[in-house]
Amino acid sequence: MDTQASKIEALTAQIAKLERENEALKLQRNQIQQQLSATLDGTGLCLWEQHVPTGDLRIYNQEWGSLLGYTREEYAANMESWKGSLHPEDKDWVIKAFDDHIQGKEDIYQAVHRMIHKDGSERWVSDRGRIVEYAADGSPLKILGTHIDITQEKRYQLDLARLAHRDPLTDLLNRAAAEKVYKSMQVEREFNSGTLLFIDVDNFKHINDRHGHRFGDLALIEISGTLQHYCETLLPEAKAKIARIGGDEFVIITSISEYQLISILAGALISHFKQHQSINDKPVSLGLSIGISCFGRDDKFTKVCEQADNAMYGIKQAGKHNYSFWQQPKTISQVIG
Repeated sequence: MDTQASKIEALTAQIAKLERENEALKLQRNQIQQQLSATLDGTGLCLWEQHVPTGDLRIYNQEWGSLLGYTREEYAANMESWKGSLHPEDKDWVIKAFDDHIQGKEDIYQAVHRMIHKDGSERWVSDRGRIVEYAADGSPLKILGTHIDITQEKRYQLDLARLAHRDPLTDLLNRAAAEKVYKSMQVEREFNSGTLLFIDVDNFKHINDRHGHRFGDLALIEISGTLQHYCETLLPEAKAKIARIGGDEFVIITSISEYQLISILAGALISHFKQHQSINDKPVSLGLSIGISCFGRDDKFTKVCEQADNAMYGIKQAGKHNYSFWQQPKTISQVIG
């Protein structure tokens, strides 16, 4: 009996020791998980795991759905909800990239893509993952991966790219972007000929001197909006591109060269600015002098700009507020041909 009691006592002590060790391991695991979460949260990195057969997802250091503004109750933690939140323009190729890894076609899954937030806005995500566990039959069992919200960084990159091609005041194309658009238009298969309108604002220096540069900026913004409105209204099929290439100088580049259509556009712009204008409740006298030059596939941007500029300068000398073609109207088709 003493021997049996000793064995029971020893086993009881051993069980108690194992329970203490188990509790210690649980505590250690929780501490490690908290440290991992704190570390990952500091970097913005989110650790996720997918159970491949069921499609269930688990995020270790963030609330599931928090990236897109959802609670757990609103957003199921599975692959279908993830797929449903992918941006429509990115959805197909992102799913394909994931499936290619599952099927062994790619060593890892990685994608920089957009997702749709609960409020309808876009979120940019950098996503990576790879299979870390296989079932007995060799099929994928678990995938471990990370994703990080890079929305701010991506928006900054897009803004930089935009600034490289846009005039910061009017948001029109800048000169470099205008030349790029011009060259792109020339190499299009359906392109035959186009037209460049060189526009200078009459009396702009007087407006700046009288009302100040801030008011002058408002005038340029107003003019930019008017140019866009008339191009979209009168030449909806021409794919007209508008650029601010200097202080008060603009160009319009179109893929058409019909004298009558271009004359209608130029005449409408001249007529608009001959009317009474008011900016911030202040009456202003604005006008446009427009020089026009047609171009073909091989004409250089700088040359065509110079031709249109010369035609515009002739208008300035003749009294302003008008338009003129560098080529005579009757020879436009000959010049292009």
